[in-house]
Amino acid sequence: MDPNLRFWRTEGQSFFQRFLRWVDVLDPLLLLKSSDEIRRTRLLLQNSGKTLSEPIQNDQTKQAFLLSLSSVHPDTDKIIPVLFRPPAFMPISLPLLVFHMYTAGFALVNGNGTAKAEEYSLQQKQIFCGLGAITYAACIGALPLVFMNRYTLKSSLTQLVVKKLLPAPLFGLMSAFTVVVVRSPEFENGIEVMDSNGKVVGVSQKAGEKAVKETALSRAVLFGTTFFLPAVLMYFVERAKFAKTPHALASVRMFVVTSVLAGMLPVSLSMFPQCGVIKRADLEPEILSSTEETELFYNRGI
Repeated sequence: MDPNLRFWRTEGQSFFQRFLRWVDVLDPLLLLKSSDEIRRTRLLLQNSGKTLSEPIQNDQTKQAFLLSLSSVHPDTDKIIPVLFRPPAFMPISLPLLVFHMYTAGFALVNGNGTAKAEEYSLQQKQIFCGLGAITYAACIGALPLVFMNRYTLKSSLTQLVVKKLLPAPLFGLMSAFTVVVVRSPEFENGIEVMDSNGKVVGVSQKAGEKAVKETALSRAVLFGTTFFLPAVLMYFVERAKFAKTPHALASVRMFVVTSVLAGMLPVSLSMFPQCGVIKRADLEPEILSSTEETELFYNRGI
């Protein structure tokens, strides 16, 4: 089993554990590490022979795992491009003009890299699906404002619904939609499932469906909350007249959005285990005959 997945099996048993680990992994300073340093770290972890049956105590080993978790894909053992590594997610996705394009690329690069995907043109299909998802999500997101302006719907109730209430669920839904579309090959063709020793026992569509659903839900929570909570907080800021000028109000709004996104990112990534677990009884018949273990494991992706 890949060192990253071994780490999550030991250090990510509870939501609180996963949250603390993701806070460390999302450190932007990890983006400054060179490819050579990342390779040396991976080689060290792979040759260490650690089973990680107990929590990590050595700080040097912990730092090595953090660099590996933030920089290397556990299915392909390849270094993730800098812009699509987890620590880059918040700084890149803040400018919303490039949001949908970036989140589609992020889902593509960090999805499950199952070996079966090599049998067909996965990259081409995912790129086309990603472009379609980006276009669709951008159009749906703009549709309420287009209708409001086109049909001169200027009532206070319409303004409240379209500008205050609708963006959060709509943005969360479109974020989840992008993940599902870009990573659709995972539940169409299946992903690898492993036993407790890390041995691959088969490729499962049901595991792929579970992995994509969990990731889509976590992404919807992330961006739905990031749009909803700042709107609520800014309502009270405006009522309290905390910001006296439009420039001050814009600065407060940017600070609130950034703070909520910074807090919600590790929360959403911690919602489900990175090393996912699926019951043997929930898998396909051909996999049931390959193992007697009651639980199997897979890489959920992010």
